Amino acid sequence: MAASQVEKGERFRALHARPGAFVIPNPWDAGTARILTGLGFEALTTTSAGLAFTLGKRDGAGRVTREETLANAKAIVDATDLPVAGDLEHGFGDAPGTVAETIRLAGEVAGLVGGSIEDSTGDPQRPLYDFQHAVERVAAAAEAARKLPSPFVLVGRAENYLHGRPDLDDTLRRLQAFEAAGADVLYAPGLTRDEDIRTVCASLSKPVNVVMGLTGVKGASFSVSGLTALGVRRISLGASLSRSALGAFVRAAREVRERGTFSYAEEAITYAEANALVAGQG
Repeated sequence: MAASQVEKGERFRALHARPGAFVIPNPWDAGTARILTGLGFEALTTTSAGLAFTLGKRDGAGRVTREETLANAKAIVDATDLPVAGDLEHGFGDAPGTVAETIRLAGEVAGLVGGSIEDSTGDPQRPLYDFQHAVERVAAAAEAARKLPSPFVLVGRAENYLHGRPDLDDTLRRLQAFEAAGADVLYAPGLTRDEDIRTVCASLSKPVNVVMGLTGVKGASFSVSGLTALGVRRISLGASLSRSALGAFVRAAREVRERGTFSYAEEAITYAEANALVAGQG
């Protein structure tokens, strides 16, 4: 019997409450959700960049609509019995009321049991919301999440490091304010130093998410056990699985186009294995 949304929400909350860190990978469609389920992961979260690439769009700046994002999320939810959270970007609007409506739709329409709200604007000239406005948006999201009929884990994201502003003090100020405003998990993508991750985790009472596999952070050498020791409770993968798949695709296509050979097929999983994984038999 399929798990209800309430049951999945309770399982998702329990993952954050237990000792240690868990990995929450990011599928970009129903097929990759089924594969990750078959490989034994315990929860999933969507990826805005992975979806954008699938739709043939550039990531960011509102190019993917709320409707497209939630439709993709629902397809992933319907493909797995695991708890699924969503990358909800900046909530698809500036106003706190718009953010609240996004959370409502994420829970009631898409069936998500969690989601993240960023403090980034999508405007390169003004990449981050002013502090007070950013806090009001998270507070509105938290209030909407509490009104949902099933548990919903809200993530508050401070985006300084992804926008060329490696300001740890301001990042902490924002994360602490998001925590006070009702966020259940805190997240500052782009942290790469042990000491910064440790400081963030020690400065907050609620679970901290970190992302692994970011572009340009190849020198960062972490492990699940190492991140757990720093105080991390949740590890997401962002668009790195999507980019890894695209990397293999591009290398294979270039081999054929430029060299006229087909050795790439030796690295591919078999037809039978692919069929089994997407059918939930992995």
